[in-house]
Amino acid sequence: MSAVSTSPVIERGTATSRIAAIAVAVIIALLAVAPHFLSAGAVDRITALFIYVILAAMWNALAGFGGLVSVGQQVFFGLGAYFAIRLADAGINPFLALFTSGIIVGAVSWPLSLFMLRLRNGEFAIGMWVIAALTHLLVNLDRLVQGETGTSLISLNVYDAGARRAAIYWLALASMTALLAILFGLLRGSTGAAIRAIRDNEDAAASVGVRVTGTKRLLFVLAAFGIGIAGALWLATSITFQPKTYFNVQWTAYMIFMVLVGGIGTFEGAILGALVFFLIETWFGGTGVWYLVGLGATAVLFSLFLPRGLWGTIEERFGLRLLPVGYRVRFPAAADGDAMPSPPQATPYREKA
Repeated sequence: MSAVSTSPVIERGTATSRIAAIAVAVIIALLAVAPHFLSAGAVDRITALFIYVILAAMWNALAGFGGLVSVGQQVFFGLGAYFAIRLADAGINPFLALFTSGIIVGAVSWPLSLFMLRLRNGEFAIGMWVIAALTHLLVNLDRLVQGETGTSLISLNVYDAGARRAAIYWLALASMTALLAILFGLLRGSTGAAIRAIRDNEDAAASVGVRVTGTKRLLFVLAAFGIGIAGALWLATSITFQPKTYFNVQWTAYMIFMVLVGGIGTFEGAILGALVFFLIETWFGGTGVWYLVGLGATAVLFSLFLPRGLWGTIEERFGLRLLPVGYRVRFPAAADGDAMPSPPQATPYREKA
């Protein structure tokens, strides 16, 4: 009779995750050709979904993986749209301006991180909200923007409506795919382990040689860049720019909602949360204030009864991981007649950095 090992197994990829990777590639390929078969309204709605996924993934990276909870990420969303307006007004091709504005937002976030990352916990969260409010006021002073009256990305109007819609769709799809791939690669490497170590205990991480400030700054800039791209893409879909809309705290509230519902600190959770939010908005967005009340109530219920979100709960109960970014410890079943007790149900699938 052969002995059965009961030693814990460290694993990352599984057969399920490899199948999921293939499925993701197929889905992206299908989405790439979708504008040829979908109506104009459907193309616009799916473009919005791509933007929601970017927003959720970037906030989840910052707060869920990095522990940097912010209620002021709308500052980067608004700046992404604002810089796109400014660049287009300077004569740059509007589609090029959309991407370039994201780079500028990332560059602006670097010096901002020099003093914002000195703050911790609630101070950081509120500090980012203050920065967003101040930036909103400064943008209002720009004569091109005309205060809260706003302006438009009129240079996009020279393109045929159908071609413009498809181009924005493909830009949003490419941006979402690239940002998710960058984030996935970052979290799977040594930097990802450092990010999660900082989130769990910043002082302990520093004591074992983790570059705390540099790692946090990298995550901060990446999140700013991604949210800046999302703001520019949203401008392209709506054409008009009004500061009070783009610098509204509701954008961060949406990010928080998507991540809480999907599962904070899980890569798949942000994507699932964005899909749930997209469906709720599509079905109930026209109900006015009751739509916002429903979002708030849903967030409270999830916080009380499913604190790990939809995907976090699925992962905890069934050990299902489609896009794993960390390692996990799995305990094989004990051999017949072995008196060794099984570990608690939640332990076998606990993901480690």
